[in-house]
Amino acid sequence: MGAAQYTQLKEEAFLANMEIPKRNLALYTWGNVSAFDAQKAVFAIKPSGVPYDRLSMNDIVVVDLDGKVVEGTLRPSSDMETHRVLYRSFPKIGGITHTHSTHAVAWAQAGYPVPVFGTTHADHSHLPIPCTPFMSRAQVEGNYEEETGNLIVATFKDIPYLEQPMVLVAGHGPFAWGKDATTSVYNAAVLEEVARMAYLTLSINPAAVSLPEHLINKHYQRKHGPNAYYGQK
Repeated sequence: MGAAQYTQLKEEAFLANMEIPKRNLALYTWGNVSAFDAQKAVFAIKPSGVPYDRLSMNDIVVVDLDGKVVEGTLRPSSDMETHRVLYRSFPKIGGITHTHSTHAVAWAQAGYPVPVFGTTHADHSHLPIPCTPFMSRAQVEGNYEEETGNLIVATFKDIPYLEQPMVLVAGHGPFAWGKDATTSVYNAAVLEEVARMAYLTLSINPAAVSLPEHLINKHYQRKHGPNAYYGQK
C-alpha cells in the first residue's frame, strides 16, 4: 500500500488545519488539528512550528497511538501527546483541534468554566464548558503534553465527552473534538464565539446567571435529541 494509504487522512488534516487561520482562531503557528483513522489506529497532525501560509499536505505527519511517527519527515506538533491521550481515552472521536483563540484563552487564563448563558451555547451543548485545574509542578516537570491530556481526561470523569466536545486547559487554552477533523474545528470556532459572548454578557451584567434549564434542554434536544428537528433530513 505504501504512503498512499495515508493520503486521504493527511488531506483531511491539512484542510482542517487551514481552517484555523481562516476562522481567526490562532496567529502564526499557534494551533493544530489532527484527524484520526480508527481502523489503522493512526492520526495525521500538523508539524511543529510550520506557519499556515507555508503548510502543505505533504508536511502533515502521521503518528500511531504510541506516539511513533509512521509517515513524515518533520516533527509532529508539540501537542501531539495530548492528542494521542485523547484518542486513546475518547474512542468515539475522529478529530481534535487546539487553538489559542483570544476569548477562550482569556477564560482559561482566568481558570473559569464558561456558563450556559444563552441559547447559542445550548444549541451546541447543554453543559458549561469546563476548565481544568491548573497543572501541578510534577505534571509540568513530567511529560507535559501527555499530562495535559491526562488532565483533560480526568476533568471529564463525570462529563460525557460527546455531549460536551470542548474544554479549557487552565492557563493554556482550548481543545475541541468531534466525529472528524472538520467537526473539531467547527467546535473550536463555536467555543471561541460562545466564550466571547459570555465575556460580553458579564461585561454588561456582572450578575448574569445561567439560562433556565428548560430553555437549555429545549435548544439542545431540538438539535441533538432523539426527536431532533433542526435542519434538513
